[in-house]
Amino acid sequence: MSQSNIIVALDYSDANAALAMAEQLDPTRCRLKVGKELFTISGPEIVRNLQQKGFDIFLDLKYHDIPNTVAKACAAAADLGVWMMNVHTLGGPAMMSAAREAIGSNHDAPLLIGVTLLTSMDQETFETIGLQGTIPETVLRLAVMAADNGLDGVVCSAHETAMLKAELGSQFQLVTPGIRPAGSAKGDQHRIMTPVQAIQAGSHYLVIGRPITGAADPMQKLIEIENELR
Repeated sequence: MSQSNIIVALDYSDANAALAMAEQLDPTRCRLKVGKELFTISGPEIVRNLQQKGFDIFLDLKYHDIPNTVAKACAAAADLGVWMMNVHTLGGPAMMSAAREAIGSNHDAPLLIGVTLLTSMDQETFETIGLQGTIPETVLRLAVMAADNGLDGVVCSAHETAMLKAELGSQFQLVTPGIRPAGSAKGDQHRIMTPVQAIQAGSHYLVIGRPITGAADPMQKLIEIENELR
């Protein structure tokens, strides 16, 4: 298993492109994220093919349904042998507890991570959908609920990591998307940080997509990011 804290997002619409990118990366120096588009098109086989190349897989499907349905989905993901999976914390305590029970808590169980608020959400959108208070307050409330119901950590913006680490301790895993190396395009993310800023703030894992996969030499870009973090 890789010890890297860099997760490369394979945001592709077909398996061949994803596998071609994986061929350019080193499984000892990064992990891979398979999301909704790639998994919907390619199915579990893409996970197996990437695992055969030696990669740890973060299955980013953000389960959010009634507890029994989410529990069965999480059990199926665990049977695939993924390293990490996630559920929406807005699904509530019963749903999160069911997910935890379904995959167990042995040392070889996948990491079960909660999604708080998407990093594409800004305060205006937050208020438009009827939520009250502030984004940081809501993220903290959802993260505490995740910890109380057995989750291993949460996906969160790097802007919330210091707050969450102070409240929940250093063992609670913080997975941060919206990571953009200095000089990269912002894309559709609003609450972003550079890799160095995110690690300094307390993030455990960094999800990086286009800055690596869109580079002329993806492995070289990964190495550059590693060097920044040393």
